Amino acid sequence: MERLSRKEKYRRKRARARVLLALNLFMLTALVLLAGLVYAAWRYGDPPPSAHGPGNSAAAGDPDGPAPAGGGPGGAAAEAFPASPSPSSDAPVRRTVTIALVGDLLPAGRVAEAMRREGADYPFRKAKPYLEAADLAVGNLETPFTSRGVPAENKQYVFKAPPEYAPALREAGFDALSLANNHILDQGPEGLEDTIAHLKEAGLAFMGAGQNEEEAYAPAMLERNGITVALIGLSRVVPEVSWKAGPNSPGVAEAYDTTRAVAAIREADEKADVVIVYMHWGVERNDVPEPYQREMGRAFIDAGADLVVGCHPHVLQGFEPYKGRWIAYSLGNFVFTTAGLSKTQETGVLVAECEKSGECALKFHPMFADKFQPAPMEPEAALALLERLESVSFGADIGPDGSITAAAEGADSA
Repeated sequence: MERLSRKEKYRRKRARARVLLALNLFMLTALVLLAGLVYAAWRYGDPPPSAHGPGNSAAAGDPDGPAPAGGGPGGAAAEAFPASPSPSSDAPVRRTVTIALVGDLLPAGRVAEAMRREGADYPFRKAKPYLEAADLAVGNLETPFTSRGVPAENKQYVFKAPPEYAPALREAGFDALSLANNHILDQGPEGLEDTIAHLKEAGLAFMGAGQNEEEAYAPAMLERNGITVALIGLSRVVPEVSWKAGPNSPGVAEAYDTTRAVAAIREADEKADVVIVYMHWGVERNDVPEPYQREMGRAFIDAGADLVVGCHPHVLQGFEPYKGRWIAYSLGNFVFTTAGLSKTQETGVLVAECEKSGECALKFHPMFADKFQPAPMEPEAALALLERLESVSFGADIGPDGSITAAAEGADSA
């Protein structure tokens, strides 16, 4: 056997130590890299689902929706809404809630025929990106969803929507609907009862009507981004006294006498960060509100409302700031049968971006409803409509991008 000198033994011992050290360093480096990969996967993984459920990645984009692209008489379809990058866990937490607000919805009559022929989503295809982009979307349902009931008498128009089209409103992006209007009882109490049942089944909140007074005046309470929104539906257009909700009788939340309405708003203001009132009022096809609308809108804000949104005139009316809050006097038709009057086809989506304090920034996206299908207007037509809306507003400026701001003190456009 070879005998090694002490020096040679020492040299070989040092060599083995260096090999072991290199192996240890290699293993340590590998562990650090693996830990880094695990951390990165945890931190930059897939984002949580949107407020509107799976399949709506477009909703994560600009909260005010895409830029107008076509529409109006002879206009083209809206461009596809672009998806936004996936947010990371260190992205800033949103401190506002965006609410898309529209006017009258009538999935009945000729609109229902078009839905049957073209698909249940037909009326909403070109406006859907604007509805989905918001945290919440709200409209006014001008018909009962029912297959039974007794048609109301002594009315020029009596509506009845197929129950199978209720889910189409949810699929379009809507979260809540106001039932406080002059058509929700077109098929009697049975029609109202069925409507409530079908909306609940479709996952849609509602306000403004119910099986009794308490339910009719109760707000729909929804929460997004840590902000609670209360939606109240009221009507000052009621065909007959029997339509008014009573302590033990079904009907709508009426506001001819504002005592009950004001009490409901004050109660909601104590529970919610943002209070929005959907108000059915005014004169059909009038461009400007009646004096009582201005008085009532201000009274509701004094009671605690942050935004009052009007329906029923079937045409757009202007806006008014009051004590740092807003009144939108009429959002006109959205999806509705029309008689060839262009003003009844002028419509749009009002987007309110509201803070937890209740202050809301408004932006209006002009649209034109051709064959019951609202679509973004072409730039020239959109600008003309915005200018007209500013001319019938009270103390409000409307920019070319649809942004609505309070005018200089003392200004009163209408």
